[in-house]
Amino acid sequence: MMEFSHYKLEIYVPESHFEALRAALFRVDAGHIGNYDRCLSWSPVRSCWRPLAGTHPYQGTEGALEETDEIKIEVTVTTQRLAETLNAVRAVHPYEEPVIQVIPLILSTNEKNG
Repeated sequence: MMEFSHYKLEIYVPESHFEALRAALFRVDAGHIGNYDRCLSWSPVRSCWRPLAGTHPYQGTEGALEETDEIKIEVTVTTQRLAETLNAVRAVHPYEEPVIQVIPLILSTNEKNG
């Protein structure tokens, strides 16, 4: 089985919570690549979802399709910091079910081809 040293996180968040989430990522050293830290990208996206029965959505109404503008944050984390980073994101994210994509990186930017 292949082991991964780095992961890319894609996190979707309302613009109102972008600064708090970015600060939380920086506190746990997410985005540290080689001799650089605080490496992070973001872009505007349009998202939709439908809260199902029993949910308590941050935005929207149970059973109704919701659409809104969000920010997609992309950041690299090490395997050793992954759990800590996910916990930091969840601590400041307003959504009941935050969308956090965890993507293993086969080769990070600071590793050399063998």
